[in-house]
Amino acid sequence: MDNNAQLNISTVDDVVIVSFAGASIGMLSGIDEMGQQLRNYVAEESPKKMVVDFEGVKFFSSQVLGLLVDIWRKLTEYGGKVLICRINPQLSRVFKITNLDRIFEFYPDRSAAIEAINRT
Repeated sequence: MDNNAQLNISTVDDVVIVSFAGASIGMLSGIDEMGQQLRNYVAEESPKKMVVDFEGVKFFSSQVLGLLVDIWRKLTEYGGKVLICRINPQLSRVFKITNLDRIFEFYPDRSAAIEAINRT
């Protein structure tokens, strides 16, 4: 397992793309670092459009769900939106079990998510 998963933040036009460099997002210290990095970015930049790309991620801890909900809340406070793409079927089940599939929209690839978020 890769315990040093890192967060990558980039932009495509005005859409912020958040992705992970690592198949496993689980170590507490790594989650804390990634969470702080993402929260700081949101606080400083106030993005309106964010796509979280789970390509290659095979495992994440429940703290990732908490982080995503926290970021979703912050963005929705000012009319922003968070979409999720390229999540593997086993991980998408976690969203269904926790009812978080009701607040997040899921897309098969990054371009579909970017297209969808630009329509809003």
